[in-house]
Amino acid sequence: MLNKPVSFLRRNVFRLLLFVLISVILFTSVAYCAVKNYLETPIRLDQPMIIMIEPGRSLTQVTRRLEQEGVLGWSRVLVLWARWQGIDRSMRTGEYELTPGLTPVSLLSLLMSGRNVQYQVTLVEGWTARQALEHLWAQEAVDVTLRDKTDEELLVLLQSPFPALEGTLFPDTYFYTRDTSDEAILRRAHLQLRDVLESEWRQQAQNLPYESPWAALIMASIIEKESGYLAEKADIAGVFVRRLQQGMRLQSDPTIIYGMGDSYSGNIRRSDIETTTPWNTYRINGLPPTPIALSGRDSIRAALNPNLGTALYFVSRGDGSHHFSDTLEEHNAAVRRYLRNNNE
Repeated sequence: MLNKPVSFLRRNVFRLLLFVLISVILFTSVAYCAVKNYLETPIRLDQPMIIMIEPGRSLTQVTRRLEQEGVLGWSRVLVLWARWQGIDRSMRTGEYELTPGLTPVSLLSLLMSGRNVQYQVTLVEGWTARQALEHLWAQEAVDVTLRDKTDEELLVLLQSPFPALEGTLFPDTYFYTRDTSDEAILRRAHLQLRDVLESEWRQQAQNLPYESPWAALIMASIIEKESGYLAEKADIAGVFVRRLQQGMRLQSDPTIIYGMGDSYSGNIRRSDIETTTPWNTYRINGLPPTPIALSGRDSIRAALNPNLGTALYFVSRGDGSHHFSDTLEEHNAAVRRYLRNNNE
């Protein structure tokens, strides 16, 4: 008789434990499915959104802010899941773009990746260094630190081997993240120019009238301003190289314009041609003292690998191409013809 209550009690305890176990399993299963569904369901975002993760911010603070803005639900669950995964302290600072379709899991992955929003700035062939600097300083998200620096101070800062800043920035598109300094971007543009010039200098043709890569860069800048037509750059280089070799002046209009500076109003007058400046190649022998613009790789390559030929003159046809002549008489006739055609 005494064993019956004990047996009954044991059966009830077993049933209770079984019920609790089944309940825990069911609850865990439901919770797991709910969390899994939450982690894989896109956050509430209809259009891209930029967020900034400042130094010292915790994942809890970031997710709570997103929850307050109605973008993310159950922020505490996401933080606990990240903590369970051991990644709650792996978030990296910077600016991130959240896009529609992002899930809480991919949001965490993004914030841990360091893939910050990328901005870009393009320095254009034919610009002067100052034009490039002003364009750089006008860009969104650039930390401007060099605006009050002179060209000479910038040369020292860049540890440049060149005697002038003009022409020593490579025209290209540069990507950067928010608050990147102008110095960092400028240094990249300068180093890329040096790399390109060095590479092309090693592959130069023989018997060129350049004493240094600097002289070749000056020539490249004149070619850059004379024509944006790639097929003609090496022909124009050939004309200028032959003129130098024969002791003729380059007589390049862009050098007059550069020497005029801010006084250039859109037309070159006879008095401008006759005014001596360090860059006016109608008045000086040889190359000017500095480049007159930023040169692309094609112009640098043309300066160092000019086409062979006999032409000593060229004139614009008015459509971006040029007519090349061997003699002054032929050149003058071409000038009259194309001036007449352009005026009709």
